[in-house]
Amino acid sequence: MSNELIIEDLVIGEGKAAVKGALITTHYTGTLADGTVFDSSHRKGKPFQCVIGTGRVIKGWDIGIMGMRVGGKRRLSVPAHLAYGERQISEHIAPNSDLYFEIELLEVLTRD
Repeated sequence: MSNELIIEDLVIGEGKAAVKGALITTHYTGTLADGTVFDSSHRKGKPFQCVIGTGRVIKGWDIGIMGMRVGGKRRLSVPAHLAYGERQISEHIAPNSDLYFEIELLEVLTRD
């Protein structure tokens, strides 16, 4: 993988855009380079919520979800330095792992 975050829009959404500080709701599946699924909101049976753009998720998500619109689907190819870097996260995510996500943006809540 390159050293850069790769963002691929699979479906362009038409709803509200994700902006820094927004509470977003997503469905996602995270995989390793070999296709192994290491995490999935679908498997957990409920969407994932987080505040975006404030360092509460990996940097690849903070950068890669900005500007995405509700109803959209995106594939993020996240190089290790924008994911967990040299840290061992679980039995599945080894140090220096590149991560791949397919993300569907369900909702964006802002204070306006």
